[in-house]
Amino acid sequence: MPEAGPQPAAGDASLRRFLTFRSGADLYALPAEEVLEIIRVPPVAHVPQATKSLMGMANLRGSVLPVASLAGLLGRDRADASPTSRAIVLAGASPVALAVDAVEALVAIEARLLETRRSKLAAGPGEHLHGAFRVDGTRAVIAKVLDIQAMLAAAFVSRSRLRQGLAVGPGAPAASQVPTDPDTGQQLVIFEVAGQEFALALEVVEEIVPATDRVAAIPRSEALVRGVAPYRDTLLPLFSLRGLLGFAAAAEADGREKIIVSTIGGVLVGLVADRMRSIVSAERELVEPLPPVLAARMGGEARVESIYRGDGGRRLVSILAPNRLFQEDVMQQLGGGGDRPAAPAPETSERDLEFLVFRLGDDEFGLPIEVVDEVARVPERITRVPKAPKFLEGVINLRGDVLPLVDQRRRFDMPKRAEGAGRHVVVVRTERHRAGLIVDSVSGVLRTAADTIEPAPDLTGEATRLVHAVVNLEAAGRLVLLLDPAELLSRSERSLLDAFAAKTKQAAS
Repeated sequence: MPEAGPQPAAGDASLRRFLTFRSGADLYALPAEEVLEIIRVPPVAHVPQATKSLMGMANLRGSVLPVASLAGLLGRDRADASPTSRAIVLAGASPVALAVDAVEALVAIEARLLETRRSKLAAGPGEHLHGAFRVDGTRAVIAKVLDIQAMLAAAFVSRSRLRQGLAVGPGAPAASQVPTDPDTGQQLVIFEVAGQEFALALEVVEEIVPATDRVAAIPRSEALVRGVAPYRDTLLPLFSLRGLLGFAAAAEADGREKIIVSTIGGVLVGLVADRMRSIVSAERELVEPLPPVLAARMGGEARVESIYRGDGGRRLVSILAPNRLFQEDVMQQLGGGGDRPAAPAPETSERDLEFLVFRLGDDEFGLPIEVVDEVARVPERITRVPKAPKFLEGVINLRGDVLPLVDQRRRFDMPKRAEGAGRHVVVVRTERHRAGLIVDSVSGVLRTAADTIEPAPDLTGEATRLVHAVVNLEAAGRLVLLLDPAELLSRSERSLLDAFAAKTKQAAS
């Protein structure tokens, strides 16, 4: 970046330094003391229903940084990033990055040459100015000095940061609390192995993450041992569920494998499944122990402890017994009885939180696991509702209950996606409503300590209050935006669902 004009001597108060940059054909400037650094425009996680002034949130060396568009602040259409595009990180208590078309120079001018009164009269749409000066003393090129804080304040409504407890954990505001029913049954994570459905109880599952290529094979190990993979700050032993359950190895991976991170025998292990199917709340009366005749034939070898009869008995899911997945000698080694102690399970506390993570486009969102009833594939048959709001895709019959389906892409004003494989319904419940959210795909379950969750930057404003926190997975290059269940629907949309539910009950009676 070139530096123009005379350089201020030490203690020279008559000279001021400005960074100049462009948005479209216009030249702007900021006082040098308001600039922390200049970076390339980073990849961003897009915030649903944000104004065009907010490009999204980015990770800057472990910190969550909102990225604002100068073109958007000026009321102009945002241009696609080009090789010259840069982000100016602004100084302040809550740093913000300002995306511009190009950075020009760092210039020094005499303080008396900074025009103030005329510049305010010449401010264009969206501009808030401190002043203006002529570049290189010419009359042809004028740089306008932006009052960037005033522009940000005008574009975004700051919201309070009184979220130290976060709305996803203890101390959450009442609006985010969801009543629990002690008789809702057992929550199961259902996955596929060799074309069959198996499940583990959600309480033994730490996380569900995509399979990784970063696996170190163990020489002369059994076929069921996939190797070890990096996981957070430790190494995770990986075991093939196909091998553990006596199935042949898959011909080739199809990219849909998932690692189910579980604690078995007090040790953290990764169980590799062919793909994840769903998360369901299984009614207690639909979970039956393994028939005695089968248990007797298998003896201590039984990996299955019970059977879940879903979908009116048409779906049989084998629920695995975690402590019986391995032979006794392997369990002793996992427990530290072997020559090499295994990595212990991470310490957990009451402040550890779990989220179901799903994708819309390239962005990932999370919901507290306690508000998720189940996850299933989008059914082929959806009943359309005449004169329904645009976000309501229709209704389905879910085990005798009429469930409204919300197209989350439409709800977030995102482009419609062509219907195809991979779409899921996330069934959630809030204080008064139960609805299915149609999402592009489900990434898995994420467990993290509450102190690793950052409040969403103030810049996101009231219009995007549904994103109330961010999980910054810096090592994986991921930002997961946490949604407040109480804000998934606006007040008017909740009223529409109330009216719809009333009509449904009236028709049923």
